Amino acid sequence: MTARSFREALVLDTAQIGLWLALADAYSAEVCATAGFDWLLIDGEHGPNDLRTILATLQSLAAYPGHPVVRLPHGDAALIKQVLETGALTLMVPMVENAEQARDLVRAMRYPPQGVRGVGCGLARSSRWGADAQYLTQANERVCLLVQVETVEALANVQQIAAVEGVHGVFFGPADLSASMGLIGQPGHPEVVAAIEQAIDVVNAAGKAAGVLSTDLALAQRYTARGARFVAVGVDATLLAQAARTLLGRVRAPVSEAAPASSGY
Repeated sequence: MTARSFREALVLDTAQIGLWLALADAYSAEVCATAGFDWLLIDGEHGPNDLRTILATLQSLAAYPGHPVVRLPHGDAALIKQVLETGALTLMVPMVENAEQARDLVRAMRYPPQGVRGVGCGLARSSRWGADAQYLTQANERVCLLVQVETVEALANVQQIAAVEGVHGVFFGPADLSASMGLIGQPGHPEVVAAIEQAIDVVNAAGKAAGVLSTDLALAQRYTARGARFVAVGVDATLLAQAARTLLGRVRAPVSEAAPASSGY
């Protein structure tokens, strides 16, 4: 799936279902890719990913249809340039507070005259080291920008943020938003859910795609029904941790006194 086809999929009635990749390992990322998720997010904000692990993960995911999305630790123009040149096409940037910041990110994603991205693609995987003769003229249209709204201030500016040309999706971070609302550790609190639902309506009205992460599947389905079009439903590290703990718990669980004794046969 290219960034263009991913952007096109975001406006369909069927939500794109994603998985968070936080283990910073290309091998485990490929294991997750075999499940068939529509998109997989390589987390460079809270996961211990750097340029080399992002590159390796992009390479491992290239054989699968799920679209890779790279979340940056922050919206630095130099870092955006580097990650785009690893071959990433869709970036997610956290903590976008207002429309001016969103416009700066759009410019960082684009070559002049529409933007300020430095030209050096002949050295990069993004242009297949110069083999893609159309790269420079088409690059601005190939990329996809997803911005995260995660604070009360950003929520108040969501209409203006969503209206920025070049922003293709607005992603809501329930964990940080709940903290900003004075409800830390309660991403499923009714006030947080209501705020996200209202913001989804605003983003949809602007003609953009709304997204959210929820490992509570009932809540994820609720957001999808409200109109969220890219929804992450799990995190690789959490899935592994839960599976390991569950397995050990089953092994160590005491045998029920009511269970019949083994006959030996």
